[in-house]
Amino acid sequence: MSAAAPRPGKLQVAAALAALYVIWGSTYLAMRFAVQGFSPFRMAGIRFTLAGGALFSYLLVRRTPMPTLRQARNALGVGVLMLVLGNGLVAVAEQWVASSIAAVMIASMPLFAALFAGFFGVWPTRRESVGLLLGSVGVVLLNLDGGLRANPLGALMLLLAPAAWALGSVVSSKVDLPKGLMTSALQMLLCGVFMLALSFILPTAPGVHPDLKSTLALGYLVVFGSLVAFTAYGFLLRNVRPALATSYAFVNPGVAVLLGVGLAHETLTAKAYLGMGFIIAAVVMTALFRAGPTPLRAAPPDVLRGPAPRARG
Repeated sequence: MSAAAPRPGKLQVAAALAALYVIWGSTYLAMRFAVQGFSPFRMAGIRFTLAGGALFSYLLVRRTPMPTLRQARNALGVGVLMLVLGNGLVAVAEQWVASSIAAVMIASMPLFAALFAGFFGVWPTRRESVGLLLGSVGVVLLNLDGGLRANPLGALMLLLAPAAWALGSVVSSKVDLPKGLMTSALQMLLCGVFMLALSFILPTAPGVHPDLKSTLALGYLVVFGSLVAFTAYGFLLRNVRPALATSYAFVNPGVAVLLGVGLAHETLTAKAYLGMGFIIAAVVMTALFRAGPTPLRAAPPDVLRGPAPRARG
């Protein structure tokens, strides 16, 4: 039996959390800019095909063992939930919904994750539940401040997207996936190609043509939103409690709103600041727990517990 992997240091966990809080908070605005020049699935397809292809090529050079057919199939299934539905629907919705509103809606993801994890026997602890409640109150306050008047179709997509991402996160701990970074590489590459194919089938809105701003935004999403942040998320899913790993969804709305203030000259009311205060309190509540994994089932150390296996850190 192989030895268990060493627990990550606090600095590693803090760095991964910081990457998710800041980078994924900014990707909502980047996606908003990118879909002004690319159709949503073409933007997402290019993003994940480039990021996944770069990571897969790196692993080939490092002579990383290739996955089995079953592992590749599992990676694709989880990737469809997290990337095609979880991320792709957000890109589609941002054609009509402001980036800050999208971030607020997606902040419901930890609630779905807690619900789905509970179906597998891992319910949140009492203190984690308090943190989830505080985060939900903060999200509602931010939502009221933003005056959610989204297109009904966009609102529906922003409800389905976090549910799909949460389900993918939970299912990833139940199936056999490739070791190391290979899981993320396969998920991004396979789902990127799939979304590119969809982009040629689905109609493109008139007047959508790539320009410098949308191209730079897409480049930011490839390098930081995919390669850096998605890798950090997989590391956290494997090494900390689910409530802490998904706490980024409570912070991202605040980051998205602040970026709107700085870059789009939006204004914040006292209600918005109060909402962000609740969100920060929720993160503190979830961060009080030790950085040890809470597996959804007993499994050998070499079985993946997130979108990337143990060697991901």
